Amino acid sequence: MGVTGTPTNISQGTRTKGGIGESTLRPDGTLKVTGEFAYSSDMWHEDMLWGHTLRSTVAHAEIVSLDVGEALALPGVHAVLTYDDLPTETKHYGLELQDTPVLACGKVRHHGEPVALVAADHPETARRAAAKIKVEYRELPVITDEASATAPGAVLVHENRTDSHFAHVPHPNILHRQPIVRGNADEAAKRADVIVSGEYVFGMQDQAFLGPESGLAVPGEDGGVDLYVATQWLHSDLGQIAPVLGLPEEKVRMTLSGVGGAFGGREDISMQIHACLLALRTGKPVKMVYNRFESFFGHVHRHPATLRYEHGATKDGKLTHLKCRIVLDGGAYASASPAVVGNASSLSVGPYVVEDVEIEALALYSNNPPCGAMRGFGAVQACFAYEAQMDKLAAKLGMDPVEFRRLNAMEQGSLLPTGQRVDSPAPVAELLRRVKAMPMPPEQQWLAAGEDADVRALPGGLSNTTHGEGVVRGVGYAVGIKNVGFSEGFDDYSTARVRMEVVGGAPVATVHTAMAEVGQGGVTVHAQIARTELGVAQVTIHPADTGVGSAGSTSASRQTYVTGGAVKNSCEAVREQVLDIGRRKFGSHHPAWASAELLLEGGKVVTDGGEVLADLVDVLEGQSVEAELEWRHRPTEAFDIRTGQGNGHVQYSFAAHRAVVEVDTELGLVKVIELACAQDVGKALNPLSVVGQIQGGTTQGLGVAVMEEIVVDPKTAKVRNPSFTDYLIPTILDTPTIPVDVLELADAHAPYGLRGVGEAPTLSSTPAVLAAIRAATGLELNRTPVRPEHLTGT
Repeated sequence: MGVTGTPTNISQGTRTKGGIGESTLRPDGTLKVTGEFAYSSDMWHEDMLWGHTLRSTVAHAEIVSLDVGEALALPGVHAVLTYDDLPTETKHYGLELQDTPVLACGKVRHHGEPVALVAADHPETARRAAAKIKVEYRELPVITDEASATAPGAVLVHENRTDSHFAHVPHPNILHRQPIVRGNADEAAKRADVIVSGEYVFGMQDQAFLGPESGLAVPGEDGGVDLYVATQWLHSDLGQIAPVLGLPEEKVRMTLSGVGGAFGGREDISMQIHACLLALRTGKPVKMVYNRFESFFGHVHRHPATLRYEHGATKDGKLTHLKCRIVLDGGAYASASPAVVGNASSLSVGPYVVEDVEIEALALYSNNPPCGAMRGFGAVQACFAYEAQMDKLAAKLGMDPVEFRRLNAMEQGSLLPTGQRVDSPAPVAELLRRVKAMPMPPEQQWLAAGEDADVRALPGGLSNTTHGEGVVRGVGYAVGIKNVGFSEGFDDYSTARVRMEVVGGAPVATVHTAMAEVGQGGVTVHAQIARTELGVAQVTIHPADTGVGSAGSTSASRQTYVTGGAVKNSCEAVREQVLDIGRRKFGSHHPAWASAELLLEGGKVVTDGGEVLADLVDVLEGQSVEAELEWRHRPTEAFDIRTGQGNGHVQYSFAAHRAVVEVDTELGLVKVIELACAQDVGKALNPLSVVGQIQGGTTQGLGVAVMEEIVVDPKTAKVRNPSFTDYLIPTILDTPTIPVDVLELADAHAPYGLRGVGEAPTLSSTPAVLAAIRAATGLELNRTPVRPEHLTGT
């Protein structure tokens, strides 16, 4: 229409497509599946050097001597750095506690700790040079568990601690401790008709991302450095890197490169500081890429845990009390352990109403590999234990395990053991009902096929060891609760810069954040939000870098919530600026400019009734409009250090699983036939991506149930299986059918009513599989992963 013409109604065909609620395709999806996507390990610079790290071969030792002479003499070597070569007094880093040395100083505290760095003109030269560095160690006793950590006269992993947690722990080898006390568990136990207890062991899981740690550091003409790296949190890295380099943050320019998965393992520093040090020392670009062996030592893992639980219930099935003690092994350095302890303790009850609790969670310092963030973040270990307890209670009471859970399920308005009230939908009972009602897969499908049976459908698969004899089916259920976003008073915010302008005769929006796209699909959702709020078809996602304010970490299921909220916020500000321009230009042409609710839709300004008032091209007419705003979720508060009371979390997510397994009870082989899931997502911003996240999280939970574990020698604290040959993860042949039932009950406090999705399915899939195996075998099975010898007794 002309500017002075009569307004027309916008048609369905001209509405903006690809907005919120649609399953738009990922812009990086095709490139990734065809192998054309550029990951950080693919980066190249004409005159670059290659960096390599020398790592300790022992877990706990004094460094008696360190000789780099032969390494420096090797042709092609440009630099060899040790702790003594660090340029500033800041020689440690860390997410919360700065207890991790950039390079070992006088002592190593875990197997694989960085000791020295080499830069050379070829990666093989760098490796050979590192092998020529002579290190003499004097080995010390190793701390590998709670008993050795707290024994009288135990060697201290960290001497002279002064951190904020030290005053609240009973021993220096206990990193952090969080009790939660509510009501009187001892008195409540007297009302119980049945009491069950158990000790559960959860193995150390690796994130097993397929893209190894890698990055490229390029020295700048201004004395600074440009770092291109695969990470989860650009600004956190920046805050740890700059002080070690002795540079102001504006001289450390970080850009996200292609990330091949993360799952928490890239939240800590790996090669970032090392590459920058080598680049600044040599004056040349330095690329570092870990091989798979080194990657197992180059990042933190999921905390192994020992969990002791006691529950009571009345004869009619109501829970009376909970007593539990959770011991997490944090390894040699703190990483995110304090926050993991907070999650494990505050979520240790599960999605159930229990008024009287006595809870203690703690993390140890040990000489085992450092542990930190991994998908589920402390709630995974707790869910494994409390769900096993629910099955024990139901069996002792003679109740259906699903109905027992539904009877005790929390709901909106329920109180958590921390005293926090759940103020958004908590459809725990409904999720259990839905997952139980899903159709069961046919039993022993291979039996009807006879001689034509596909051995891949049997336990043991292509090993062709099972032909149906001794195979028993089992069905198990589990449900879990996971917090969303950073908790305990952390200032959890994100920043987004949004610009709208006319390019090539069409309105285009550009979204710029520092969000790390690690495979979760955030770039897809940001474009959807911009299309929804600004009514434009074309959206450009600017590469993530530190040229814009922090987006926080791609973890805690928070990015769609928090950075999505920031994108929405900035888009709304841009929209208001655009409408103000339109009112000034065209307000006299139609009264709706002043009186109606105006929207941007299909590249036009329209009323909420669908009348078109102007084209965005005419409104902008050569101008660009920009807004950069921060967005925060509701504040949280720290848990009381003695009672654990406090409003520590901002949102909760819930998922329930039903596992169907077939077990060869003679050989101890397990085939997971199906892992059905029902999950409340609040609002599915991209339904296809939501289902993908649920299926991915479910598969990771399956892995730790039946195969995944980093094995650490209890005598030497050395890792025994740092390779994908010996550390097994599920392949497509191990992954069952995963039907998903998505429930959308909006959280009024969140953008679009959404709820964080990615972590909750990782919680309940593991105990559901264990419950199904127990049902098939009749065995108690109180540890993960379940191995064949646990089923056969051999």
